[in-house]
Amino acid sequence: MGRLHVTKDFWIGALRTEGPAFAAAVSEAPPETPVLSCPGWTVSDLAHHLARAYVWTRTVLAPGTTSRPERHDPEPPTGLTPAEWYFREYDQLVAAFEAVDPEAPAWNFAPQPKKAGFWPRRMALETAVHRWDAQLAIGAGEPVEAKLAADGVSEVLDTWLPAGRRIHSGQWHGVVQLAATDAAQEWYLRLRGDGVALLDTATILDHDDHRARVQVTGTASDLLLALMGRISFDALGVAGDRQLLDGLRVGV
Repeated sequence: MGRLHVTKDFWIGALRTEGPAFAAAVSEAPPETPVLSCPGWTVSDLAHHLARAYVWTRTVLAPGTTSRPERHDPEPPTGLTPAEWYFREYDQLVAAFEAVDPEAPAWNFAPQPKKAGFWPRRMALETAVHRWDAQLAIGAGEPVEAKLAADGVSEVLDTWLPAGRRIHSGQWHGVVQLAATDAAQEWYLRLRGDGVALLDTATILDHDDHRARVQVTGTASDLLLALMGRISFDALGVAGDRQLLDGLRVGV
């Protein structure tokens, strides 16, 4: 099974949940609190990173073209706490998403149509994973909502991996099966050295070699967090060749 059918409104709704939860965790933590899931980062670094990601996204959407704009990451404004700067950029991002036509031209980094609808999905998932990071820093991590997390698994497979954004370099060959126990969703992915192919099981023929060399089972949130390098695949149910899983890890 492939990507769930979701819309811009779904991703904006996710942002409206995840954004304030992220800001609340950042506000609760002392600024220099380490973010254990992002080694070397503090909670302030995390807030600044996400605020800059929002600024960059609006920069990409503004021209209404598929050309990649030059990126300039702003410095944190004086007089604002990390949470205050984050919330300012968050409000502007949500407003931009509400106004944009998902079919409008806009650059993205993936081998996908260059349309604005790419970015509400990307920022909703970026925010959800970093909300988990921020909550982990204060010992209060909550899982990513199942439907959003399942869409995040799909995003790793249809966007991050085809764009060549693995954490590890290497050559992997074989089929991986991922199954989300709380989302009635499963994915088959064929690893082909540097390349990947997301398989549609409805079109696989009897003579196709689609037998999985490794199967991974868990909640959609845990699958997403493992793919994003936040938790170990050991926290999920794994059967088969675990080495293939190194070829699935990406990160934000």
